[in-house]
Amino acid sequence: MNKKEIAEIKKRFTKTKCSFTRLCGCYVDADKQKRMTLKEAFLGLPEEEMFKYIDIFRKTLSGSIGKTLLNMEFPTEQETKEDGTQVFLMKLLQSKLTDDELLDAFYDKVIENYGYPENYFIILVHDAYDIPKITTDGIENFDASEYVYDYILCSICPVKLTKPGLCYNAETNHIQDRIRDWLVQPPELGFLFPAFNDRNMDIHSLLYYSKNADEVDEVITDKLLGCRMPLPAKSQKETFNAIVEESLGLECDYEVVKSIHENLNQMVAENKENPEPLTLDKSDMTHLLEKCGVEEEQIEAFETHYDESVGENETLVATNLSNTRNFEVRTPDVKVSVNPERTDLVETKVIDGVPCLVIEINDLVEVNGIQIVSELAHKDKETEEE
Repeated sequence: MNKKEIAEIKKRFTKTKCSFTRLCGCYVDADKQKRMTLKEAFLGLPEEEMFKYIDIFRKTLSGSIGKTLLNMEFPTEQETKEDGTQVFLMKLLQSKLTDDELLDAFYDKVIENYGYPENYFIILVHDAYDIPKITTDGIENFDASEYVYDYILCSICPVKLTKPGLCYNAETNHIQDRIRDWLVQPPELGFLFPAFNDRNMDIHSLLYYSKNADEVDEVITDKLLGCRMPLPAKSQKETFNAIVEESLGLECDYEVVKSIHENLNQMVAENKENPEPLTLDKSDMTHLLEKCGVEEEQIEAFETHYDESVGENETLVATNLSNTRNFEVRTPDVKVSVNPERTDLVETKVIDGVPCLVIEINDLVEVNGIQIVSELAHKDKETEEE
């Protein structure tokens, strides 16, 4: 799914536009016991409850593709085996969340595989979206709808005690000890099945959500969903950095690394209007290194390390590899952050036999918030006095 397709689904998550047919849930305690289950007609909920659930659903589709939102495909065996994960999710979808046995089986699968040590709330909702046709001028035409997107959305939310404190009791007109409640938190993870690819149902894939982009739950993705999990955002960056260091060896100097990140940022900027995230395969990486002046021998080493660490046919998301907001140079004792558009202000030089990081400065220099006078300003003053 791309940004436009996710946005199209999310914009329906309002009281007036949503068409959720059924809401189901299971509250699980820290001992992995089911404390409560619910089944409701969503549109029959009190308005305030409805708004709270809608907020949870919106958060389950929030963030960036390739970071908190991951497109995942089912391996063929999960669609053909009788006990395949995709087969099970299809049964759950086709039941429209009305089959108690299937719901209990799903809750049991989550409880078995989700390692969260405290209380949590599993939420499932079903919807049938009448997909409107989009006219040439970008207007939705619901009267020309031909397909229905039938899907389920799952959100798994921690449930935590509110903080202790004092509160005002309006009935007694007193300040008193606050009663602590078990409060449902924003979702930690969730998924949308099937995916809404090319504005239609794609039963061969799903969209997975993880609040923490650096900690994707591999047990849930493997055992519960049975999908191929791409490298998390942090792992993509760490893997890419390690491959560059190993492949370039002594040629991995400041100018080459700066050039790599400048070119990555340029590619990301050129792709900004594209709803699809910019992904790079091995050949794209090879072209990038060639553009940065890396020798053929190092490029061949890079390709070998890429196959071993990422996978010959796997891709990496460009925004996971380079920081478009900040260019950072770090030593054990010093950290320098630079506007990525002004990396020309920083260079390396050998001064009196010592390798140094040289930063060009102007008159506006602050130290701990205090503006100081630069040496250049002193020289200009001395020149004026002469």
